[in-house]
Amino acid sequence: MPLSYILLSILGLFILFGFAHRVLDRMKMTDTWAFLIIIGMIIGTLLPNIPITKAVSVNIGGAIIPTAVCVYLFIKAESTREKVNGVVVAIVAGIAVFIAGRILPAEPEAMVIEPNYIYGIVGGLIAYLFSRSRRSAFIAGVMGIILANIMQAISNYWTGTKGAVPIGGAGFFDSVVISMIIAVFLSEVIGETREKIQGGTSKKHLEPKTGMTSSLINPEERKEGEKNERDKKD
Repeated sequence: MPLSYILLSILGLFILFGFAHRVLDRMKMTDTWAFLIIIGMIIGTLLPNIPITKAVSVNIGGAIIPTAVCVYLFIKAESTREKVNGVVVAIVAGIAVFIAGRILPAEPEAMVIEPNYIYGIVGGLIAYLFSRSRRSAFIAGVMGIILANIMQAISNYWTGTKGAVPIGGAGFFDSVVISMIIAVFLSEVIGETREKIQGGTSKKHLEPKTGMTSSLINPEERKEGEKNERDKKD
């Protein structure tokens, strides 16, 4: 079974059991829609590619459906800055993946890890590092791989290189899924950790004995603080 199917199956279980609810909520998506998208991506890879030219085709599950999700997230972005960030980082990730494809050995057998996995890791890491939100990370992670596929198709045309380029299909589907998961996973885990650290630090500065800022403290924490103050006075 391809790695992408395994990863999507695990992701589907996380969604079913509600573990991904917070992430999806921040991305303006429901659990039901996210689960249907995963099912659609898997089924879409089993359908025939849509031919664009004799050498270029588009995969439904690996390109069309993920791109549609990216368009939705782009529209739902909260600011123009977030939209621009998603587009710019997607282009940067696409160029990086395309360059990686030129640098890596042409024979997959000469490598310890499957090249398509490396493309996904490269795309996902760049999408996370330069994105400012989970939405833009998803957009950059997915579109970075798809743009790299398009760049490869254009390069083949200009250089006269023969070879089919199934955009989002074949092994490229693994790259799309890996890049997407890495980008969003790192954005959520590291972003959440950073928010908790900053939240904890900010609370230390919001512990006045008196004053208006005391209303910003959690009621339970305020009551406990008042009790401690009374105990000290006694």
